[in-house]
Amino acid sequence: MSIGLDDDHAALADSVRGFVARHAPSAAVRAAMPEWVGGALPDYWPGVVEQGLTALHLPEEHGGAGAGPVALAVVVEEAARGLLPGPLLPSLLTSSVLARYGDDDLRKRTLPALAEGSVGATALSVTGLSAQPAGDGGYRVSGTTDPVLGAPGATLLLLGATAPAGDEIWFVVEPGPGVDVRAGEPVDHTRAVGPVTLNDVLISADRCVAVGSAQVRAVAAVLFAAEATGLAQWCVDTGVAYVKVREQFGRPVGSFQAIKHKCARMFVDVQTMAAAAWDGARALDESDEQLAVAAAGAAAVCLPGATDLGLATITLLGGIGYTWEHDAHFYWRRAMVLENLLGPASRWQRELGERVRTTSRDFDVDLSDADPAFRERIAGILAEVAALPADGPARRLRLAEEGLVVPHYPRPYGLGASPIEQLVIQREYERAGLTPPMLIVGDWALPTVLAHGTDAQRDFFVPATLRGDIEWCQLFSEPGAGSDLAALSTRAEKVDGGWRLNGQKVWTSKAHEAQYGICLARTDPDAPKHKGISYFLVDMAAPGLEIRPLQEANGGFLFNEVFLNDVFVPDDRLVGEVNQGWTLARTTLGNERVSISGMQHIPVGLVELAGEPGLAAEQSDVLRELGETFGPAHALAALALRTTLRSLSGLRPGAESSVSKVLAGTLATRVAERAMRWTGPGAAVADGPAGARAQGYLTVPPKLIGGGTVEIQLNVIAERILGLPRG
Repeated sequence: MSIGLDDDHAALADSVRGFVARHAPSAAVRAAMPEWVGGALPDYWPGVVEQGLTALHLPEEHGGAGAGPVALAVVVEEAARGLLPGPLLPSLLTSSVLARYGDDDLRKRTLPALAEGSVGATALSVTGLSAQPAGDGGYRVSGTTDPVLGAPGATLLLLGATAPAGDEIWFVVEPGPGVDVRAGEPVDHTRAVGPVTLNDVLISADRCVAVGSAQVRAVAAVLFAAEATGLAQWCVDTGVAYVKVREQFGRPVGSFQAIKHKCARMFVDVQTMAAAAWDGARALDESDEQLAVAAAGAAAVCLPGATDLGLATITLLGGIGYTWEHDAHFYWRRAMVLENLLGPASRWQRELGERVRTTSRDFDVDLSDADPAFRERIAGILAEVAALPADGPARRLRLAEEGLVVPHYPRPYGLGASPIEQLVIQREYERAGLTPPMLIVGDWALPTVLAHGTDAQRDFFVPATLRGDIEWCQLFSEPGAGSDLAALSTRAEKVDGGWRLNGQKVWTSKAHEAQYGICLARTDPDAPKHKGISYFLVDMAAPGLEIRPLQEANGGFLFNEVFLNDVFVPDDRLVGEVNQGWTLARTTLGNERVSISGMQHIPVGLVELAGEPGLAAEQSDVLRELGETFGPAHALAALALRTTLRSLSGLRPGAESSVSKVLAGTLATRVAERAMRWTGPGAAVADGPAGARAQGYLTVPPKLIGGGTVEIQLNVIAERILGLPRG
């Protein structure tokens, strides 16, 4: 997964990748490193301009293509993936800030030249420069800035200074008399970085930009996050490719589980970065408030992430990765410079923590193109439903009658709703103040019945479940078959008119409340373990079926053991063909609805807790940890939104599902532990709200185990997505 989302973005990425491969191969980059760090313009710079890379994002009236900020992020990402030397990133940053915040006259004077290849560089703070009023709205500026990316060799500098009253002024200036730029000793050997010194330079009012440090840094954070993602993509790709072929003890090292899990976690990290960077890029088309939240999240996730993945890749490569001859350290160096220029991750985490207390990130889908007649009809039905008594079955029965319990089901059970119609219905549920009914395990059972069941099974089970007359449980896991579901040993023997089931199931949620269970049992014990399994619909009140509740570590009784002792299941409760149950189980486990957004991943309760008085944790620590939690939470929500947008565009989902499962488990743990640890001594007893936070932490394990442990998900990512060999 890259930052781009659609086919146009993919084509743009391919074009940039090809350009970089042709014009900046590793040998050429290494040969010209003394020139890059001095600010020399690459000989391929006219080609960069000809490709439109310096103008892609700018308005058409100023020489640009108006392609939008996500396309800009794709360019930055792919240039970084190829370690393109030179001033592309700082120049794009300068034009982006001026396009967003410059007045009409300044944009006319600066943007066309930048679009045509003039080089810009932008300071990221006002540190070091002071400004004195000089009359007519101008200032005299003196001092030395912090190191500025791309300043050596730039023809236009965007700098900030502190005025006597403590307010900021930002302005553009060209190198020349009184403006001295010095190239610093390089950490990143592929680009120039250095301080700018101004000696009593007169800045006229028409050179000033109505912007502040926070806004400049937000735009920079978005573009730096895109570049960090490209660097990280290269690192992960390089490390994974190496462990596929590097052998130790007669086997590829990528077949060892420790290496698999390391690679899978690196993959999860880089996909998280891509989602956060994409969210930041789309925010460049939104308000400053939304941009500030998205940019802080992108910086908190991506900047340290790229640095960490650079080091992880070098250790994955072993000794060869730590030699000057290998390119890995150049990517690591560039990531370090990005992170250092924009400041420590803790600062961005604290900023994000402060911002999410007052501003919610917008992850809604634009439904303006939806059919208004459809929306009006659904709104009318739901208004009538809302007028019915909240207690009792009336609301549920009406929703089932209208096909609004699971709208994407085919008629007569649903509406056959398209992805965009599903989202319209969810939005109208919210407007009507209604909560859509949840089928829970029924959401897994019914798609299998619909896809593989008989007409009689569909007519009996689907309407009753939609009305709420039938609740379901899942009889899959066994004491010896948890994550390895195909190792199940429950047997089904053919008898007159049906089957006799014998065995034990475990970790069955809501078995004591369910009327039916979806059950896998072995009907051919001599077949390979993924074959010879059949899929049954079991009456939970059948003779011989015993349910024993399992008390959890948190004291609750969500899970159960289920014993099947000669339980009779009639032939008409077998779904599909005999011995084809594994195929059906994959339908069950793979079914998901289209979701309107990723807001379900946002830990709103943690924000409310952070504002409560009397927490044991220091407020500065609370804000930092709140931001540290919300960075990946927003990335997870962005992953969900990307999946939704892909569905609306008819595109196949990418790796988002597997990545989201790992991220969701990590996030659930982090939220629960933060809530408990901020509380302190109050969580030492089970009474009241403080005790509930300890209870919340005790409830984390099912979220990490259910549906396959995080470790199993890492194996899935390593083998099925990254293609690492089985051990």
